[in-house]
Amino acid sequence: MTDSPVSLASLMTPSKTVSVDFPGYSGFSVDLCYLAREELVKLRKRCISTKWNKKTHQPEEDLDEDKFIVEYTKAVIKGWKGLKYRYLEELLLVDVGELDPEDELPYTTDNAELLMKNATSFDTWVTEAVGDLENFTGNK
Repeated sequence: MTDSPVSLASLMTPSKTVSVDFPGYSGFSVDLCYLAREELVKLRKRCISTKWNKKTHQPEEDLDEDKFIVEYTKAVIKGWKGLKYRYLEELLLVDVGELDPEDELPYTTDNAELLMKNATSFDTWVTEAVGDLENFTGNK
């Protein structure tokens, strides 16, 4: 009986979602989806347009950053829990006024996009956490 060799391609998974605790904010965790490099490249390509540079007479790639952040956010943030209004006040400029600071902002794709666009520390953390394979392999 001959065993056929296992193909690495059959073992690879294009994405995986795990819940990762946001540092310094008790109870706040984000469901992040790991994107394989190939998936990230595809996502980026969807956000690039080619324009003709009249000075150099060469085509130039132009990344639509707004479109990229929308597509990237949809691809990597799958949900969250525990994002209290009082945490929001530390992440970006908001007026929670009459809201109970212990209540939570619900996850929506719009809320996630706004947080990524306006809270630099959140954007940086998401990008670093998604890029750290150990978050998705359980080897920490």
